[in-house]
Amino acid sequence: MSFCLTWPQEVVSCGFFILGYKTEMNTNDYAELLEELYDSNERNTRSSKRLSRKRESKKQETDAQLFVRAQEISREFRFTYKAARFEEAWLLDSLVEIAEHQWITDVLRKVKSGKEASVYLCRPGGGVDAQLLAAKVYRPRSLRNLKNDQQYRTGRTDLGEDGKALWKDADVHAVEKRTAYGEAVRHTSWIAYEFKTLEVLHEAGVDVPKPYAMVKNAILMRFIGDLGTAAPTLNSVRLELDEAKLLFERVVWNIDIMLKHECIHGDLSAYNILYWDGDIALIDFPQVVLPESNPASWNIFQRDVARICQYFTAQGVTCNAHKLAADLWTSHGHHIVKEVHPKYLDPDKREDRRLWQKQNR
Repeated sequence: MSFCLTWPQEVVSCGFFILGYKTEMNTNDYAELLEELYDSNERNTRSSKRLSRKRESKKQETDAQLFVRAQEISREFRFTYKAARFEEAWLLDSLVEIAEHQWITDVLRKVKSGKEASVYLCRPGGGVDAQLLAAKVYRPRSLRNLKNDQQYRTGRTDLGEDGKALWKDADVHAVEKRTAYGEAVRHTSWIAYEFKTLEVLHEAGVDVPKPYAMVKNAILMRFIGDLGTAAPTLNSVRLELDEAKLLFERVVWNIDIMLKHECIHGDLSAYNILYWDGDIALIDFPQVVLPESNPASWNIFQRDVARICQYFTAQGVTCNAHKLAADLWTSHGHHIVKEVHPKYLDPDKREDRRLWQKQNR
């Protein structure tokens, strides 16, 4: 049997060896040194615990303030959907301004719960030209679980809640230093990019839900579906070949128009396309990528096209993902770099694993 001892870094840096070597320290000296190191580690541990307790205390204080505010709001704004305690507090705090503007009069039910945001079916107020509305409410920043978001942010200018580029030096510096306030600003920017992108693409005729407002952690947009049923995502729909061909052409047209407006979805697949009454709607745009500003843009664009082709190939449509992506990309004056790098593939997604296997045949 063999074993290995790992000595504290402080012992190693002293320049002497312990086992099987003569040292200049006697047993008492060595014992005192180890006791000193142990005490130091204990102090560091206690300091770390104090910091954790401080953070936990701050979180509890924030939660308490949120619940108090929710109680105040709930006296004036009540909705049909009955949420759990924390969800109710966060939902009320996120939607109160939208309700005060009378854009919505009721929250009817939760439609979708995701790792980053939840979507709620809402009844519109008199000033909104829609029968039903969807409120996409982002989770608190501390609970978000978005992986590798920096690959999408590269080349983007951070936006404020008004959708305009940050101009205050304090905000810019806070983002650069990744302070607590800076992280909150980055969180707002992430949401603002989705809303701004929806506005631009809807105006351009792309098949996206019409956006109405962004307030705090929520985006209000047209609901795809009816009172009883939300539109399913395309991945759950089995299409006849003729319809599949038509929808494939429509998706490609959307991708082309988005590229024309300097926009790559960044996470496009059949999971982010809604299907309703023969029509489609592309959703989820916070990770939108800028073609000319992001060095990974070709890789990300190629991945989007490959995922789409994987779905429609399974529906019987003949398509060549690499050629299609290359033709679209170069038609807008962009240059091809290389095949999709594995760091831009998500091993938790089946379509990405298939794409990686295909590239390595």
